[in-house]
Amino acid sequence: MEKLTQTLHRINGRGYKAYKDIAGTYKGPDCTLHIDYVQGDPFASPSRIRVAVKREAEAGWLTTPWRRIAAEDFFARNVAEGIRRASVRVRGNGKSGLIAVDAPGQEVLQRTAVVITKDGIEVRLSVGLPAAGRSVLGHEAAKLLCEHAPGIVLKALRTYDRGRLQAHLELADQQQAIRRFLREQGYVAFVANGAVLPRESGVSNRPLKGRDVVPFASPPSLEVQIPLPHREPLRGMAVPQGVTLIVGGGYHGKSTLLKAVERGVYNHVPGDGREYVIADATACKIRAEDGRSIRKVDISPFIRNLPHGKDTVRFTSEDASGSTSQAANIMEALEAGARTLLIDEDTSATNFMIRDARMQRLVAKEKEPITPFVDKVRLLNEQHGVSTVLVLGGSGDYFHIADTVIMLDEYKPADVTEEARAIAAEVDTQREAEGGASFGSVTSRIIMPGSFDATRGRREKVDAKGLDRILYGTSEIDLTAVEQLVDSSQTRAIACMLTCTAGRYADGDTSIPSIIDKLYRLIEEKGLDAVSPHYGQHPGDLALPRGQELASALNRLRTLLVKG
Repeated sequence: MEKLTQTLHRINGRGYKAYKDIAGTYKGPDCTLHIDYVQGDPFASPSRIRVAVKREAEAGWLTTPWRRIAAEDFFARNVAEGIRRASVRVRGNGKSGLIAVDAPGQEVLQRTAVVITKDGIEVRLSVGLPAAGRSVLGHEAAKLLCEHAPGIVLKALRTYDRGRLQAHLELADQQQAIRRFLREQGYVAFVANGAVLPRESGVSNRPLKGRDVVPFASPPSLEVQIPLPHREPLRGMAVPQGVTLIVGGGYHGKSTLLKAVERGVYNHVPGDGREYVIADATACKIRAEDGRSIRKVDISPFIRNLPHGKDTVRFTSEDASGSTSQAANIMEALEAGARTLLIDEDTSATNFMIRDARMQRLVAKEKEPITPFVDKVRLLNEQHGVSTVLVLGGSGDYFHIADTVIMLDEYKPADVTEEARAIAAEVDTQREAEGGASFGSVTSRIIMPGSFDATRGRREKVDAKGLDRILYGTSEIDLTAVEQLVDSSQTRAIACMLTCTAGRYADGDTSIPSIIDKLYRLIEEKGLDAVSPHYGQHPGDLALPRGQELASALNRLRTLLVKG
C-alpha cells in the first residue's frame, strides 16, 4: 500500500493516462488490493479493483451451494450499505470518487460481486479515479484506493449483524426445502399464507405496504403444510401439476399472482413478501412477441399448412406475427427444458389461444393453419409431462380441460374447479377439438459456428445495455419480452455466455440444450467468473441467469444459423 501511495503522489498532476502505472497488486496489513483495470478517461467506465481479506469462512457459510450464494449475497448487500453510509466525497470531475459494488435487488442470485472461499472473502468494486480536467489527482486517489475503499470493505466484513446473516442462511435452507417438496409431491408452485404479492409500483420491485394490502390466504382445498428446517411447518397454496386456470374479474389480482409465481423461480430476501413464493425452477413465462426473428423452429404442433407452402417444421421468420411468435416461444422453452409454462391471456395472441364454434363454422379448418392452444395444452401435459398455469378473464372454453381452477375475488383466491366443470358440462360451447390426438414432437436444434459475428468496425463488440438489450456486433438482441430476467447483471452474464458459446461450444455438432448444459457445468466447476473475459481478475458485475433466459437470447440473435 505504501508503494501505491508513493506512485500516486508521484503522478499527481500528470495526464490521466499516467494512472495506468498503478495496475497491479498491493498488500496491506489487513487486506490485499488488486487493481485489475484502470479507466483511460475520467468519464469512461470506472476502474475495477478487488479487495481480498484473509479469514476463515465460518461454520455453515459454505456447507451447501445455496448457503454459499446466500452468504455472498448478504455481504454484497452489506458492502453496498457501507458505501451508501460512508458517502465518500472526493473532488474532481467525471466519475471521480465513485465507489460501487454490484448490489443485489429483491432476488437472491449467484453473483460475482463477492466471492467467499474457505480461506477468505474477495469483494469486487468499481471506482472512479479522481481527475481535475484530464489531470491526475494523485493525493485524492491515494485516499480513495488506500483508505476509503479498503476501509468500507473491512468494516462491512467485520461489523455485520450476525443474526441477520443467520436468518439469510436459514431462509435459503427453507426455500430449498420447499423446492424439494414441490418436486417430490408433484406441484409446480407454492404461495405461503400471509405472502404479500403486489409491488410498490410498476417500476419498483419492493413490496406494497399499507392498510389496503391483502395478505395471501390459500383456499382450504389447495392448502398444504410443508415441514421446514429452523421453524414451524409452513402452510399455503400448492399448485398441482397439470393445467391450472387463474380466473376472475379485471383488477382482482390474477396477473399479480402469476407475476409472483414467475418470479418464484428465484429465491427472495427476508421481508420481500414473496420469500415463500416458490415455483418450478424451469417455469417459463410465454407471450406473443410481434416482430421477433425465428430460426428453424418446429412450430407444427400449433401451425401447419401456411399459404404458399411455407415450412412450419423448420419455421423461419425475420418478422414473426403474434401467433407464430407465441408458438415459437413455447417450442423454444420446451427445447430449453421448461416443465411448466406460465401464460397470461393479456399478453397472448387471441387467435393462438382460442377459436370458438362460430369462427369454426365460418372459417373451415382446412383454411385455418393455427391449432389453438386450448386443443394442445392437455396433450402437452399428458404426452410430455409439461404443466401450464394460465390466467384467463375472457374465455371459458378452457374449463373442460383444466385440472384446477382458481378464482381471484378482491385478491382472495378460491378453488372453483367443481363449479367450472359443472358449467363446462352444462353449457356446450359447440366447438370441435382441432389438431388431432397427438401434441407433436419437441426437437433440439444445432447451432452453426457462423452464427456469431461480433465484429463491429475493426473490433469485436459485445455489450449489454441495461436489462433487456445486448449489442452483438452489428446486431441487437431484444430481450424486452423475456420477462423473467430481473437484473441487468444477468444480461451482462448472458452477453459473456454468448461469447463463451461462440468460442467453445458452437461447433456445428452440439445442440442448444447441450450447449447450455456444458456452460452450466463449467460454471458449477469454476464459478460464474469462468464465462467472463476478465476471468482471474475482476468480473464483478455478473449475476447468473437461468438456462431458459440464455436460450431466449440465443434464439433472438438475428445472425443465428441452425443446421439442417
